[in-house]
Amino acid sequence: MTSLPIAETWYRRATLANDVTLLDEPHVAAFARCNIWHVRGRDRDLLIDTGLGLASLRQAALDLFQRPLTAILTHAHFDHVGAAHEFSDRRMHPAEAAELADPVGFAGLTASDLGEELVTQLRAAGYEIPEIMLDALPHADFSLHGYRVPPAPALPISDGEILDLGNRRFEVMHLPGHSPGSIGLWEASTGVLFSGDAIYDGPLLYELPGSSPAAYIPTLERLLELDVSVVHAGHDPSFGRERLREIASDYLRRLRA
Repeated sequence: MTSLPIAETWYRRATLANDVTLLDEPHVAAFARCNIWHVRGRDRDLLIDTGLGLASLRQAALDLFQRPLTAILTHAHFDHVGAAHEFSDRRMHPAEAAELADPVGFAGLTASDLGEELVTQLRAAGYEIPEIMLDALPHADFSLHGYRVPPAPALPISDGEILDLGNRRFEVMHLPGHSPGSIGLWEASTGVLFSGDAIYDGPLLYELPGSSPAAYIPTLERLLELDVSVVHAGHDPSFGRERLREIASDYLRRLRA
């Protein structure tokens, strides 16, 4: 029986420039606290990743989700797809669509549920992995153990595909390495990149189940070619082009060593 308090609210939000809203789950440990991005368009909105979904994301931000909306899942890791089932128009790269339709990969809200081998890898990469990954519960009868991602079959989305919001156009970029079907969304007209976990301002993970250091090298090389103004990543704060170059160059040196 846990003595964790009950959270007054589960999600928090911040309004950014260019009609972008950031939501996250502040009571989740940093390793599993995914950035959830909402982008307002003229004709349609985008939702990029959905967090753990321990409480209803749709109900928490009804004012954002009243318009036509497409949910883009940057990859199928549990911390990005937990609330995907709440949104009817779901899309992701076909390399990971089977996992989202029938989630069997790693998931858990405690170190013991994630397993000793994975936790050892994460700590070696530089992450603090507490035994319990929450500092509060979403509701009184919530169970820490047995967390599973609800199945949420998604339509396929491929490299080079354009997501047209009416006044904004995002190009899908296949960015494998962290996972086989990792994708980002690139808006060339503004230099805005939603990168998922392909790059973020923290320890990059390329030795997880399904990761590929060899595939990560061309991904980082591709990111270095972008004329980025801002990167909105899957974790940690947003950053600009110079920081992207620092992170990508550092990991390319590691991967090529």
